[in-house]
Amino acid sequence: MNTEIVHCEAGVTLLGGGITTPEDVAISLTIAPVLVAADGGADRALALGLRPAAVIGDLDSLSAAGRAALADRLHPVAEQDSTDFGKCLQFVAARFYLGLGFTGLRLDHTLAALTELTARPDQIVILIAEDEVIFRAPPRLCLVLPLGTRLSLHPMGAASGRSVGLRWPIDGLQFAPEIRTGTSNEVTGPVTIEIDGPMLVLVPKDQIRPVLAALLPPDVRGG
Repeated sequence: MNTEIVHCEAGVTLLGGGITTPEDVAISLTIAPVLVAADGGADRALALGLRPAAVIGDLDSLSAAGRAALADRLHPVAEQDSTDFGKCLQFVAARFYLGLGFTGLRLDHTLAALTELTARPDQIVILIAEDEVIFRAPPRLCLVLPLGTRLSLHPMGAASGRSVGLRWPIDGLQFAPEIRTGTSNEVTGPVTIEIDGPMLVLVPKDQIRPVLAALLPPDVRGG
């Protein structure tokens, strides 16, 4: 059993060293106010005037100044079989996670972060990227989004499903990365999607609140 480094009864904001904005970090912290940094994300936190509750990772990207400033909050995890994002998800216990700074700078890091979403179906993890929020579809998803909102589906393996409220229904379609994806569908009304298999959902970043409403019970949605 893993030893918990951080335990939170609500949500945790995970901050990496990739692309994010101060505005996105501030919004995330109103929803999930406990901040945990993944390795070099601690330098980003300090630059924003924030002190994370913990810094988790192999710590190969953290600056000397960051090490000194956060010496009492460093939790090195030396193994190289997982990413720093994965290490955070492994050692932080929370009802849900908002991840920022895990996309954008390097494609391999972005792909690894998307893979973590697929590999952890029992955890609610929402990635906040430059323009989108990304999460693994639960078996049944009900979303209320503005008409015309772009909604993309990306399979991370063999998947199928049914849908209501999309311009192009997915009923009867077989998805797989090498066969078919569901890029740039469009919302025509209240959306219900039932999915069998690993499927990522991508919607515009400004729709984070409806996503939270769809994925979380009311008592843990935060501000």
